Order: sequence, then structure tokens, then C-alpha cells
Amino acid sequence: MELNNRRAFNKTLGLAAAGTILNLNPRAIGANEKPVLALIGGHNQGRFVARRAIAAGAVIKTFCDIDDEVIRKYGPELEKAQGRAPASEKEFRRVLADKDIDAVIIATPDHWHTYMALLACQAGKDVYVEKPLSQTIAEGILIREAARKYNRIVQVGTQRRSGQHFRTAAEYAASGKLGKLCMVKAWHCQLRESIGKPPDGSPPAGADYDKWLGPAPLRPFNENRFHYKWRFFWDYGNSELGNQGVHMLDTAIWAIQMLRGVDNCLPSRVSSMDGIYWLDDAKEVPDTQTVTYDYGDFQLIWELRSFGRQRPPEGTSSGTGYYGTDASLIVDDDGWRVYGKDGEPGPSSKPAGPFLHEQNFLECLKSRQRPNSDVEIGRLSTMLCHLGNISCHLKRDIRFNPKTSSFDGDSAANAYLTKQYRRGYELPKV
Repeated sequence: MELNNRRAFNKTLGLAAAGTILNLNPRAIGANEKPVLALIGGHNQGRFVARRAIAAGAVIKTFCDIDDEVIRKYGPELEKAQGRAPASEKEFRRVLADKDIDAVIIATPDHWHTYMALLACQAGKDVYVEKPLSQTIAEGILIREAARKYNRIVQVGTQRRSGQHFRTAAEYAASGKLGKLCMVKAWHCQLRESIGKPPDGSPPAGADYDKWLGPAPLRPFNENRFHYKWRFFWDYGNSELGNQGVHMLDTAIWAIQMLRGVDNCLPSRVSSMDGIYWLDDAKEVPDTQTVTYDYGDFQLIWELRSFGRQRPPEGTSSGTGYYGTDASLIVDDDGWRVYGKDGEPGPSSKPAGPFLHEQNFLECLKSRQRPNSDVEIGRLSTMLCHLGNISCHLKRDIRFNPKTSSFDGDSAANAYLTKQYRRGYELPKV
């Protein structure tokens, strides 16, 4: 869609100027009524979130995606799950203009999260937004402000917050039973295949590539910068820190929040050592990384390995560890276990059931209580990812001021607090 046409379309929907609020009144959802949702972005995680939401009692009225093939391929999954086909749509603004829709699932590439979430809040829609919440520190603050200003429920897709054994692990780590915590560690070991270096080409028929780019820089189409593989490029994603690491870091910061409070859970110094050591392909983001977050009296470490699934000494390829002077606790999807000073096994716990993250979201649509991974919780976990990425970009330590969410006297680091947006896609004002 050309710029002038796009602006005209925005005006038709009451969104001509950034920050204009749609004149919509969100309807109250009855206690026994099924919430009506729309899915925006269904190629990957979005369709699974939508199916779990259907299983928890929601109806997906509209399936919105810029690629006709995605709707054709995955629309039948939603139809089968709920017994009726959702309407299909390419323009998310029409979804926001639909008064029947209570909430939206935003499962687009990361570079679209903030733009869509802000407009959704202004349109009176509650929001389930996939992780990571935002692409910059400033964006996360804006989404939080919009959620509070417009009284919206915003659940971030860090599902471990709805896992009972992850909660009890954090509680045990914060209880003092491990002794003085001196180190917290999060890690992920995976095997990424090569994406090669294909030449630029033409978008698939039926895919609106200009609309897919949205706020991102205008670049020629390349299959590596499209479905799923976009996450390996800085224009659209947040590196493996924001893709995989946010889950384990969210578990790590959970205990830190219990110990220090939500308002005092961020580090003051961050150092990333990273590189592309594994494959010579088109990826821009590190495949191997260690980030150290200094809290003054303990440190948090993130460790990424994309060259093999071999399990580290902790015995799991992906997890979070709390290390105290008396004992250590390791937690992953299979449960948590404590090890004493000499490595002897201690208390343990297994998962109590599935992570009912979407169910929690639907319950909060009715109760208006904040969800398990409320926008502020998701913002803080995402902030750890941004800090690691900023140190990665600058190739040096950074000193962070958690009170101001900025870097005192460091203009180079402060330049990464926000980013440039393509003309016509400037962020709405909150």
C-alpha cells in the first residue's frame, strides 16, 4: 500500500493522526460468555496461542495475516478447534475497528508488537502479545503506559509465569533456604541449522510484503528475512536473547523480584561477550553469548549455545539455576530440584499440569485483574534482553540507571533506547 493510500485508509478508520483514539466502547463480558478474540499473525506461535485460547473458552472471530497462504494453511486448524471458520483479514486496523472483538492476540514479528499494541489499547481492546514485549526499552514503557491509561489487560507470552512449579521454584530460591544467593544463571543450548545466503527475490504471491515490513526499514525481499527467519536480523527481532532467553531470564528475575521487589529488580552494570562462531551464513545475531548482569551483591548470567544441544553440568539443555552458599536449585520444564553443598539431592517438585497462560488471560478479561505476566512483568523481563543486546551492539560494558531507565552520560548507549520508524509508521502517542 502506498503511503498516501495508507494514510487515507487510516483516516477512514479514525486513526489518521498518531495517538488518535478510536471512538469505541469496549463491551463488558458476562461471567458465562465466551470472549471474542482476533488472531493477528498466525504463521508460528500465534496459531498455538489461539488454539489454547479456544480450548480455554474463547472464540476466534477473525484471523488476520498479511500472507494469504498462512490463512489458507492454518485457518482450518482454528475452524476445527472451535467448530466454525474465523473470518480472514489482511488489515489489522479493520480488526481493531470491530466492536464485537474483545481482545487481540498479537503474534507478529517483534518489530510490529508496539505499534499494534498501542493502537489496540487505544481501540479498547485487551491484548495478548507474544514475547518479547517490545523491540526497545522506550517501546516497553509506552505499552505499559497505554495499558494503564486505557485500563487494558495486557498479557505477555512468557508462559512460565503460569507454571506452578516455576512459581514455587522462585519462592524457594527467595526463601533463604539456599543461603545467600550469589549467582543466578539462565541458559539455552540448541542447534541452529544454516540459513545460507540466498539472493534477494520476490515475495510469495498473496503476501503483502510492504505491510509485513511496516515500521521496519524498506529493504528488498529475501526469504531469510521473512517467515520465522526474520528473528536472526536486527531490523525485526531481538536476537536469541529475546527469542529464547526471555523465558529463562523471566524465571530468573521472578525470584529477584521476590527478594528485592518489582521496582528494584534490574541490574546496574551489563556486559555481553558474544559472536557468530558456528555458521558462516546470513545471520546477524550472535550464535554464542554470555551476558553478565551485575546487581552489586550477586550476578545474573545468561548463556547461549546455538552449536549443539549437549546438556551443561546442570543436566538440562535449557533452564534457570539459583546458586546459594548452602544449596543450589535448578528448574526447567520438567520440574525443579535442590542440590546441597556436596551435591546431594534435596527437595524437588514436578509440574502440576500445563501452563494455563491463555486461560489466565481470559479470566482477567472478565475479572479485570492483572494477569500472571502483566505488561509490567513482561516489560522488566524484556528489559534484560534489551540491555544484553545494547552491550552486544556496543561491544563493551554498559552502566544502567534502573530509576531513569537510561544510561547516565552514555550517549551511545542511550541512542539504543529507541529506534527510527519508517515514514507513515511512527508510533502513536500515548
